[in-house]
Amino acid sequence: MNYQDYESLQISRRDRVLTIALNRPEKLNAIDGVLHEELSRVFDELNRDREIDVAVLTGTGRAFCAGGDADWLDTLIQDPLGWEKLSEENRRTMNGILECRQPVIAKLNGVAAGLGATLALFCDVIFASDKARIGDPHVKIGLVAGDGGSAIWPYLIGFARAREYLYTGEFIPATRAADMGLINRCVPHDELDATVDAFADQLAAGAIRAIQWTKQAVNAPLRALVASNMELSLSLEAKSNLTHDHQEGINALREKRPAKFIGR
Repeated sequence: MNYQDYESLQISRRDRVLTIALNRPEKLNAIDGVLHEELSRVFDELNRDREIDVAVLTGTGRAFCAGGDADWLDTLIQDPLGWEKLSEENRRTMNGILECRQPVIAKLNGVAAGLGATLALFCDVIFASDKARIGDPHVKIGLVAGDGGSAIWPYLIGFARAREYLYTGEFIPATRAADMGLINRCVPHDELDATVDAFADQLAAGAIRAIQWTKQAVNAPLRALVASNMELSLSLEAKSNLTHDHQEGINALREKRPAKFIGR
């Protein structure tokens, strides 16, 4: 595989470990239409690559991923049919992470928000810098947490905690996220790269077929859960895209002010 047909993903290889980096650092790696489409196919390409045993998903610059790009989300309000393409791509991305042969390690070098948080939490193992935060603030811009967040958060930390964080959009410091089991480990920022490299090398040097097949077994119930959740959650997210509150949420985000929701 040459992984050259990507504009917003930076892809590099070290032995049998592949690093996939979201590469819009000037936008804190916020996801626009181009990046969303590229994420929907890179994990399928990874799955077909027999020269790679382990993958790392991260972001360039000072963020992992700040969620959806406000300008892109605004275009989807103007063209609601764009949600059909978005939904198809989203399913391919999340299923791609769960179904690819290789264990995928999330390396949170900074904030992981919204869809960025969902991408991280769908990975097999999650390491974070002590400078990182994670949260799903869909509701803060008047959207349903429909990209997989409503499936993965309860699966990892239980329904009570998941409801709290999904209903409020509160961000969680990486130290706290590790303590509650939302992520695996929080490490000092300067040690993050070395820690992830060492763990990736440990897996790559292991009985890789056994590790990869164990991933299949562990993810089987999660894949079933996501399949049952995704259709409803994505359709509800598309429905919330048409509301006044979502337009107000986007306007407030772009104008850097508190949103004034009216419940419709």
